[in-house]
Amino acid sequence: MLSDYLQEQLEKDNLSLAEFSELALRLLNYGVLCRNASQTEQILYDRFVRIQALLEDYFSLQGIRVYHDSQFRYVRLYPPGASIPGMEDADSPLGGGLRQRLSQDEIALILVLRVQYEKGLREAAVDEEGYVLDSLESLNIALQNLLSRSLPDNKAERQNLFKRLRQLRLIDFNSGETLDSGEAWLKIHPMIMQFVSDEVLQGLRNGEPADALEAAPEDAPADTGAAECES
Repeated sequence: MLSDYLQEQLEKDNLSLAEFSELALRLLNYGVLCRNASQTEQILYDRFVRIQALLEDYFSLQGIRVYHDSQFRYVRLYPPGASIPGMEDADSPLGGGLRQRLSQDEIALILVLRVQYEKGLREAAVDEEGYVLDSLESLNIALQNLLSRSLPDNKAERQNLFKRLRQLRLIDFNSGETLDSGEAWLKIHPMIMQFVSDEVLQGLRNGEPADALEAAPEDAPADTGAAECES
């Protein structure tokens, strides 16, 4: 039985089946694991590194593939047919986690975050953890210039939008930050480079934002499955 095989392999790493299940369920529920996000994720990430091959075999039975960035220490699950850097691409323009429809505001901001991160790379404005710091004013200007859109005027809607992208581990910001003014700042996570394909980004630069926005929701990464992703 699969459980017996898992138990046998886990014993080699002094881990229990319960510890394996906790890690696997966390990845399935959230779709992503970042070592620097919290103490809990640090523990789970370190556990993942110990049994990466076993987890990859386990998820492959379900057609789920695992992307592990050892430099920036994060893990993301990809559903069957999704695009993964360095592997044969499928039709999905956005990939990561398990798919779910995203709102137009979420997609637009994700596309702009990708552009802003690449700008940070060109300007060598990347910190030691791979983040690029950007202001809300800068993001709003980029949204207007690239997509003729703006951040939501409603403070609650804006806050929910940024909390949603933090759940996906695409950005990070101080929990006490209200993000209701252009003077607020946030950090763009390096995994944004894997989240949005080069093809979608090129289409955006070629003046084709409408096509990108229309296609993206069907192939968008899934909700992490949790209301908050703080622990």
